[in-house]
Amino acid sequence: ISQNLKMLVLTDPGERVMDPEYGVGARTYLFSNFGSSVYVDIETNIRQQTAKYMPMVTIEQVMFDKRPQTIDQNVLAMRIVYKVPAINITEMLEFTI
Repeated sequence: ISQNLKMLVLTDPGERVMDPEYGVGARTYLFSNFGSSVYVDIETNIRQQTAKYMPMVTIEQVMFDKRPQTIDQNVLAMRIVYKVPAINITEMLEFTI
């Protein structure tokens, strides 16, 4: 589940064959002017895509590393806390793009 969620976040829309709507496209945000609206857009997109393509997963929290040195280097670091209610497990996925 963790790997599938990571691939969902990293895949750009249109990249997956036969399903052009699949993917959050997190890399497309790398060179954006990072403000609160960009983080809200990313989080909203993650929640919508997860609800559509991974309905067995509930996103609990999405956190971003907002330190100036991270933003200045055009790096997007995030943590996604998710739950799988069917098996009562809560996990955290952490990665940097």
